[in-house]
Amino acid sequence: MLRRTFTCAALTLAVAGGAQAQSPAANYPNKPIRLIVPFPPGGGTDILARLIATRLGDQNQWSIVADNKSGAGGTIGITEAVKAAPTGHELVIGQKDNLVIGPWLYKNLPWEPTRDLVPVAHLAYTPVLIATSASSKFKTLADVVAAARAAPGRISYGSPGNGTSIHLSAELFEKAAGIQFVHIPYKGSTPALMDALAGNVDLLVSSVPSAMSQIKSGKLRPLAVTSAKRSSSLPEVPTIAESGYKGFDVSTWYGVLAPAGTPEPIVARLNADINKLLANPEVREAIQAQGAEPEAMTQARFAQLLKSDYAKWKGIVEASGAKLD
Repeated sequence: MLRRTFTCAALTLAVAGGAQAQSPAANYPNKPIRLIVPFPPGGGTDILARLIATRLGDQNQWSIVADNKSGAGGTIGITEAVKAAPTGHELVIGQKDNLVIGPWLYKNLPWEPTRDLVPVAHLAYTPVLIATSASSKFKTLADVVAAARAAPGRISYGSPGNGTSIHLSAELFEKAAGIQFVHIPYKGSTPALMDALAGNVDLLVSSVPSAMSQIKSGKLRPLAVTSAKRSSSLPEVPTIAESGYKGFDVSTWYGVLAPAGTPEPIVARLNADINKLLANPEVREAIQAQGAEPEAMTQARFAQLLKSDYAKWKGIVEASGAKLD
């Protein structure tokens, strides 16, 4: 009798232990999920975040709320995510600017992306665009390069701000082409776009979504995109690589991350569910309509992208001399 009692008790503990081990993913989520958006409402990151939150909520019958926490180039929202409880109910949508460039620009950030965050799922990428007013004399990127070589330091471009991935992408192109532009930083994409349309700057360097409406209206002439492949939103616009600078490839990417310590089964489930969402043709079309390219990745591949870009952009930021307080 004693042996049987012991055996039954051991079996009960084993079953209970197995249920407990499965509980992080099996019971997830047990309350609404908050998706922190580190930028203001209405921008490209916000639009993508709300699209993912709505569609993933519908797909899984979950309650997901997008919550804007903007400031300091997106690093304030990341800071809040790092401090959140690692239960999978607090997520953040990050991108190259705030995850791999911001830490090298802002002093004394209380986090390091590869240590304090878990990459969950890559969402999409978007190239940087070089464009000019439709009334400009520049018809191609080659025209711009020829003018810059003929008059070094005379051709100007507007960007959404000093130290952004867009600004640094332009600097990388200057080095690749052996030319020198005059950089005019603005407080966001809209004022830079307006000055480019007015001819107050020769060029606009921007994300594709920020410029799309003016391109469609015929007021802005796209000259090149910085990604390795052409943008599906602008298939007629050549890449910089196609324009004579082989191997040039700079894009801004977006992804979902969680605080370090979030249980691996939950991370794995979120990765699988978001990748399933990105395979939905309607979702892909909605992302492409914003000028971005949907791209699913395994969790390991996304983690490697974050790690490699974080190391790569340290040198780029240091070489640019850009610093922010």
